[in-house]
Amino acid sequence: MLNMDRSKHEITTKGIRRFFSLRAKFVGFISLIIIVTCTDLSWYFIQQQIASMSHSLVSTGTLLVKNLAYNSRYGLITEDPLLLERLVAGALEAEEVAYVIITAADGKVLVARTKAVPALGERPIPPAAREPPPWLAQAVLESMPPDPVVTELRIKDGRATEARGFKSRDDTPTIPVFAVGSTLVYDFALGVRRSPPSAGASPLVLEAPELLPQKTEARIDAPKPYGVIQVGVSAEHARLALTRVIWNIVLITLIIIASGIGATILLARQVIGPIRQLAQVAQRVTEGDLTASVAPTTRDEVGQLTELFNQMTAALSSQIETITRQVTALSTLHQASTAITSTLDVDRLLDTVLQLLSENLGFSRMLLVLYDPTQGLAVPSRVAGVPEAIQRAATALQIPVRDDGGTDADLLLHGKPLLIADIEQVADRTAPAILALARQVGVRSYVAAPLRSKQRILGYVAADKHALPCTQEDLDLLVTIASHVAVALDNAGAYQQLGHLTQTLEQRVGERTRELQAANEKLQELDRLKSAFVSIVSHELRTPMTSIKGYVENMLEGLTGPLTGKQTHHLTRVKHNAERLTRMLNDLLDLSRIEAWRIQLVLAPVGIRGLIGEVVEGFRQAARGKSVTLRETYDGDIPATEADRDKLIQILTNLIQNAIKFTPKGGQITVETRVRDDGFLEFCIADTGCGIPAQELERVFEKFYRGEATPMEARGAGLGLAITKSLVQLHGGRIWVESTVGAGSRFSFTIPLRPAQS
Repeated sequence: MLNMDRSKHEITTKGIRRFFSLRAKFVGFISLIIIVTCTDLSWYFIQQQIASMSHSLVSTGTLLVKNLAYNSRYGLITEDPLLLERLVAGALEAEEVAYVIITAADGKVLVARTKAVPALGERPIPPAAREPPPWLAQAVLESMPPDPVVTELRIKDGRATEARGFKSRDDTPTIPVFAVGSTLVYDFALGVRRSPPSAGASPLVLEAPELLPQKTEARIDAPKPYGVIQVGVSAEHARLALTRVIWNIVLITLIIIASGIGATILLARQVIGPIRQLAQVAQRVTEGDLTASVAPTTRDEVGQLTELFNQMTAALSSQIETITRQVTALSTLHQASTAITSTLDVDRLLDTVLQLLSENLGFSRMLLVLYDPTQGLAVPSRVAGVPEAIQRAATALQIPVRDDGGTDADLLLHGKPLLIADIEQVADRTAPAILALARQVGVRSYVAAPLRSKQRILGYVAADKHALPCTQEDLDLLVTIASHVAVALDNAGAYQQLGHLTQTLEQRVGERTRELQAANEKLQELDRLKSAFVSIVSHELRTPMTSIKGYVENMLEGLTGPLTGKQTHHLTRVKHNAERLTRMLNDLLDLSRIEAWRIQLVLAPVGIRGLIGEVVEGFRQAARGKSVTLRETYDGDIPATEADRDKLIQILTNLIQNAIKFTPKGGQITVETRVRDDGFLEFCIADTGCGIPAQELERVFEKFYRGEATPMEARGAGLGLAITKSLVQLHGGRIWVESTVGAGSRFSFTIPLRPAQS
């Protein structure tokens, strides 16, 4: 069923391709272009001819009626029939003129002459039917337009009827190309005006209307008409001439179209024919017939394509043969690679490789040599395809390798593969022991490839084909095999080393574990001793420092007697440094308690506004002493929260104290507080101080770290920010800093509105 459907589909596809062939598409497309182009050009030319003849017809009628109007003015005034008859007779001599009628101002027809105007294939029209309707003259007498009034009259069945009128100069009538059963006449009617009287002018003076003055100083009545001149111009002559032109154009267009289509068919046959033959041969090639070819019939691009197609089929045939050989080689290579990767035993690996290469790649004899770079010796490890005596003799050899230009040096020292067409040509470069064994088994031509892995040469593999010469293809295949063998040998050696290391690894791990445990216990003891030392030293130092501070304060207060200015200065410095040392001792004690986890938070409801106000008020005096503005801001309502009040005071104290220390005179410090959307309170201490370099921002919270740019008089123990960070983290928040050198710093930290549940 599937085959039947496929056959139907192929038949349908072939039918569609045959129906819409390239030749049909080419001929149809070019023919369409020719037809459209010729038709458009013909239509354009016809329209131009129609417009030209229509314009000529209107120009002729207009000129005739104006001349008659100008020349007949005297005759109208005197109502001289002879003069008017003579003028009408002259106008009727034009072949386009069908009639001339001169009507007086009172509507009386003075002269009316017509002539027969035969239509195409028709009898002459009766005179009564050739005259225009009388109301045309009456309409002109009433309106007296300055330009001729053109009226289209169709004379049919002996009667003249108005089709339409043209009163505008730009509204030009168009001659119809085809008029069935009717004759077309254009009536040109123009009123003859009476000139207004002027001083010294005779009423008989003939003046053109355009020469009359437009304005006069005295009011003059509008001129009255003398009469109406009507000239009927027949369109039959123009229509007949136009019809002849159109038929000529149509005939020429058809001839051009037919010639173009014929030339297109011939061109398509010349171009598509070879392509069709080429497609048929290509179909045979796709079916497997690579001997098919096409004889070129032309020397143009199609002929070149045919020659290239023949060359392609020949090259394809050669490539398929080559691919077939390569597929066979790759199949063997895959089998060898599978066998190589299936074992990590070196002896089994070497035996398997030599057997596969000998059986599947056509090599009759093979030699695998391993290289020991430490001793500089090449040792034959495996030999295949030779008698056992030769095998034993070969595997017993140890060949020194020196960079003397020999084949072993090329393979083992320089990693060059070798294709030897005749072994006798390289006899002087071959090791004597190897050369003797090769001659003994009848080696003539051979190939050899180094075993290279990770920029190391492990040895080489060599092979021959008995009496057949070896080729470059054999060498390329052997080089590929050699790379796989080298990797397998390297992996096998690594596996052996790994097994040896695995045996001793557990023992080493145990020893290192015991050493680490002992070191850890020692470190814990040292840490405990350090904490105890810091605590003891801090406590022991605080007592004498308190005494020193008390004695100095007594002396400064004058309890020991009056002091000189110099003594007061020195004692003040002693008090300042004693207080600084006391703060450092307090920081050391706090840090030791934090590291020993001996600090516990005492959580209780804390009013944030009151706490910040208390801390800020405590630093007012110090800020005023440096002319620094210290203020606090709150973003919205700040609710109370549960926290350790003393620890919050210590955090804010450390940060505000640092801000005052590093803010110059005239600077500003702002303590900002807001509630974040994630349920945390955020505090920010912003100053306009010297700022912190970018490379120091990540270290400011480290213990005992003091910035390089910090003045000596402002340096402490480097513990304040470390303690602050620890206290913030104890509350479940975090702390960070943003700073710009020369613009100031912003130290921010957060605490949760409610303490974290443990």
